[in-house]
Amino acid sequence: MTSRSDRRPRLRVVAIADADSFVKWGAWLIDAVPGISRHLVLVRTPLTVSEAQLESALAGTSFDTDAVTRLDFDAVASWLTHDRPDVVVLAGRGPFVRLLGTQIDRVHPRPVVVSGMPGVSIPAMRGAAQYRRHTDLFVVHSRREMRAFSELSAKLSLPLDITLATLPYARRRSVAGGTDLVFAAQALVPRTREERIRLADILRQAALADPNRRVVVKLRSRPGESETHGEQFGFTGLLADRPDNLVFSHAPMSEALTTAAGLVTVSSTAALEAIAAGVPVIALDTFGVSKHNLNTVFERSGLLGSADDVVAGRFRHPNAVWMRDNYFHDADESTWWGRVERLVAKRRAGNLPPRRVPVPRGGALHAAWHRKSVLGSADRTVSGAVAVAVVGPVVRALVALRRRGRVGAGSWRDTASDFTLTPSHTASPVPLR
Repeated sequence: MTSRSDRRPRLRVVAIADADSFVKWGAWLIDAVPGISRHLVLVRTPLTVSEAQLESALAGTSFDTDAVTRLDFDAVASWLTHDRPDVVVLAGRGPFVRLLGTQIDRVHPRPVVVSGMPGVSIPAMRGAAQYRRHTDLFVVHSRREMRAFSELSAKLSLPLDITLATLPYARRRSVAGGTDLVFAAQALVPRTREERIRLADILRQAALADPNRRVVVKLRSRPGESETHGEQFGFTGLLADRPDNLVFSHAPMSEALTTAAGLVTVSSTAALEAIAAGVPVIALDTFGVSKHNLNTVFERSGLLGSADDVVAGRFRHPNAVWMRDNYFHDADESTWWGRVERLVAKRRAGNLPPRRVPVPRGGALHAAWHRKSVLGSADRTVSGAVAVAVVGPVVRALVALRRRGRVGAGSWRDTASDFTLTPSHTASPVPLR
């Protein structure tokens, strides 16, 4: 029989998200923690998931519709004040995390605030660290990411408190498998139209090489839906002319893998889901292995392969040494939740100083631009419209200047490091109207 002293109230944990990959990460991360009360809040931005995307993101978790709330940004602080969570997981792009931090700063008592990245985060990017430096804990998912973000935060003198978790949807499981070649489409890589046409042609050749094998292009959004990153040259258009056995799918990745003989990607986190399910992988190196292609993480993994390997279906499994350093560490090394519980104890004792989001340089006008850049048309303030016209061109010019300014250590061209000090070349803007 459990004693009365052991019947402690369950911790209340809320994940706040908007875009598809972060909704999946936030929900799966807290769903993996036993014995807590969990909830998911979706904030309305131009990237907020549709109902179909939400269903796909939550597939495989214990979340139901009663545990999900959709809110306008301005309602977040009052909702949190009423709900009184012990822990808030901010699951979104860097600017989203920083903006939501200003809402959390209005909540008393302030909850423990956790942030993190939703998948493969090599190279560790400057913006990923800077935008999340005001959260109490920053979650990464591999030993290698721990080293990369620790080195990056030291270079930038950022007070980033980093902790390790197991990537929640890369937990070991077995699937029946099948004969499909599953391709995990990405918005960011490859980037140019010519490269994406080349990739579409590789998939077409793979389908023609074996008419009895389906080539399944796994997409993350339907027409009218948004993704974490905007896609300029979509595969539905590039593959309008395709053989009958080359098909599109919007099913959850976990479902697509149940009929897969192997998975193909350039750099998608889907590779980790496949590895966890025992499905072999080809990390396509046709467009090079570089920070720009976000695929340096697969160096020395044994997974890199060519277009010819894809067409022939020569899939492979990763080597064990690479796995231990990259996402498949021992479970007892994942100490993030223990760290959270200690922070909650400090908070309850009144010993956890809040990490408040300061007013940005540039004052109220800069703050209005930041709000508008995250919320888009959901922000209807006059100050937001003015800030877009005044601050937007200045910010774009500064970012372009910084991107050109570094070519050595810590740059996007530096092959010796796992981080970048230069602003991201992969960031895609949120629609402002």
